[in-house]
Amino acid sequence: MTLPTFDSLKIGDEIPALTTPPVSRHALALYCGASGDHNPIHVDLDYARSSGLDDVIAHGMLSAGYLGRMLANWVPQSAIRSMNNRFTAMTHIGDSVTCTGKVVKKFKEGNEKLIRVELQANTPKAQTIIAEAVIALE
Repeated sequence: MTLPTFDSLKIGDEIPALTTPPVSRHALALYCGASGDHNPIHVDLDYARSSGLDDVIAHGMLSAGYLGRMLANWVPQSAIRSMNNRFTAMTHIGDSVTCTGKVVKKFKEGNEKLIRVELQANTPKAQTIIAEAVIALE
């Protein structure tokens, strides 16, 4: 993998996308245990239905984690200075999540050369997260 540099990137450049396999009940159970988020809306079908849903939904932070994985596949984790996200829709069982991003700003702060990237996570049905991250590059 060739690491991007501050000078090699232009505003509008897209970063390598990440598409996940379809979300499964098994993945939700594993994420539930790993994250400590035991909200029954994510694993209990009866509870989800009593809440007005057809089925359980994925944890929003699972998709945020996919965005983080996309970034860490592109640059070293130590280069990520911040990441903020906003949840905009639900991810359902069977949805694959496609994460994308593009460079929207280049700037310097102190001794660091930084870029801001806009990120999003999408399922076939909806945009589920909009986010941004700041990355330090050489």
